[in-house]
Amino acid sequence: MDQEKLNRKTKKLEQILLGYKSIIIAYSGGVDSTFLTAVAHNLNELRVLAVTSNSPSVADEDLFFAKEVAKDFKWNHLVINTEEINNPKYVSNDLKRCFYCKTELYSQLIKIANRDHYKYIANGANIDDLSDYRPGMLAASDYEVVSPLVDSGFNKNEIRFISREMNLPSWNKPAQPCLSSRIPYGIPVSIKSLEMIGFAEKKIRDFGFPIVRVRHHGDLARIEIPLYDFKKFNQSSMKNQIQEIIFDVGFKKMELDPLGFRSGSMNKEIKGI
Repeated sequence: MDQEKLNRKTKKLEQILLGYKSIIIAYSGGVDSTFLTAVAHNLNELRVLAVTSNSPSVADEDLFFAKEVAKDFKWNHLVINTEEINNPKYVSNDLKRCFYCKTELYSQLIKIANRDHYKYIANGANIDDLSDYRPGMLAASDYEVVSPLVDSGFNKNEIRFISREMNLPSWNKPAQPCLSSRIPYGIPVSIKSLEMIGFAEKKIRDFGFPIVRVRHHGDLARIEIPLYDFKKFNQSSMKNQIQEIIFDVGFKKMELDPLGFRSGSMNKEIKGI
């Protein structure tokens, strides 16, 4: 990494944040939002509130991680319940599912900002996110949510590198989008399916697979893990234990995706984007 370049970007980020005067950060506990929250809280002249969403689409361990990090660093932190699962448009799981989810989140953050006199709302988007299909960014635009990591030019690798230097426990945390992203577009989202996915993924991670997606295809669980983990997964004893978990949560069939883990693989099936 070019340290001088990173220093310039960090300085620019700090200047952007200080210009906001007061800010609410949509803090999920992921790599990006944790880094942004840490930098913001280190600026004494900036008034900051980190807000984390709790809903059926958020894995329990991710919520726990976000709360523990905020507690350890003594951040100003609030957990709110979001109700996207009660929106029929979200449940229908069309191509704008993420838009409905972020609309629910930002609408609540706007109310908090107005009530407690915060001038801006920020998300943790970085410049790499601009190349993927992210309808949630449209919701951000609707609510005038700012993206300071984009504006200061940070990409994911740079954020991980500096997060490690800052001793943030999120620096090497695998990406963990919402559980609904495991369900193919057009298949309705339900609390039951989210619980099945969340429980199965946690158990598989406990077996030593930190990067895993359990894609929900009705009765079939299609498992994505990195190619380098295939040998361990395919050991008969390991495979049998994982299959038992998959069946216990309610799936009837299991298959290992031969292409391995691909971040956003559901989005790659969308034509024309």
